[in-house]
Formats: sequence, C-alpha cells, structure tokens
Amino acid sequence: MISEPSRHCTVELQALPSRIGQVRRIISAQLRYWHLDPLIDQAALGVTELLTNVHRHAQPDKSCTVDIELLLDRLTVSVHDHDPRVPTVNEADSFATSGRGLALIAAVSESWGVRPSGAAGKAVWFTLPAVCTTSTLPPLAVYGSITDGPFGSVPISPEAVAAAPARSAVVG
Repeated sequence: MISEPSRHCTVELQALPSRIGQVRRIISAQLRYWHLDPLIDQAALGVTELLTNVHRHAQPDKSCTVDIELLLDRLTVSVHDHDPRVPTVNEADSFATSGRGLALIAAVSESWGVRPSGAAGKAVWFTLPAVCTTSTLPPLAVYGSITDGPFGSVPISPEAVAAAPARSAVVG
C-alpha cells in the first residue's frame, strides 16, 4: 500500500531481499516527484540498510512500514517493525562483511535515532536536509533578436548588421 498526501509516503512490506530494491525505486521516484533528486542516493542507501536490518534481525516477523516525510526543510525516512529490541552501532573490524549499517546511516545523514512504538516494536529513522531545488528568482532573460538586452533599446538597421565584419573568439 502506498499513500501519498502532499509530502508523505508510506510503504508497507515484508523486508525480504526481493522487496528492498522495489522500495528503493519507490523512494527514488517519490523524491524525484518532490524535486529532491540530490537526496536520492543517501535516502536509498539509508532505507536499504534499515530494511536489511529488519530482514536479518527483526522478530517475530519481517513485516514493516517505511515512511518518508518532507516537513519544512527536512526529509525524514523511518522504518517501523514489530521487534522492540533497539539496534546498536557496531565497531566492525576491517575484514567484517556486515555490521556497518547504522554507522553508514550516521555518516550520510544529518541525524538518526530509534523511538519505541507501543508495547512491541520500534521505528529507526534518519533525517536529511532538504535542499530547495526550485528558485524563487525570476528566470534569466535570454537576450536575442526579440529582446532589448541588458543595455536598453538601441535600434540597429539590417544594413549595419550586413556590413559588420564577422568575428570569432577562441578561449583557451
């Protein structure tokens, strides 16, 4: 199920390896829709790590909910599961093949944390600063044959244009 009011998206799923890629694509598409393309990589990495933790560690089941919410200038991504155990950041040695998920989330996010969710369960979340990609400035004028240009209106006759020598410049 996907719900999408204006700035909130929820995906309910079983945290299985085959579903994690689908959720990454959903998150990426939603962030593109919100014009938050610069956040796609960090959000996809973070949600992948959180869903992998649910897949590997959550008990009694693998069902979870992924929420993304854009509130003012913060994007919050959270994964809710039914396991009340709180995850911890591990110090993985250089040869370990796992155990770095929360450390990665801490490295790429602005903040992260865990909050209990009722008697059974928790939500692990992280935030990213939402960069405004839309400008409030008016579009820049493109000066050409139908605009006055930056220096005002100076009439030029077609004969003057035809008589002017061609010029070119090479920068380098």
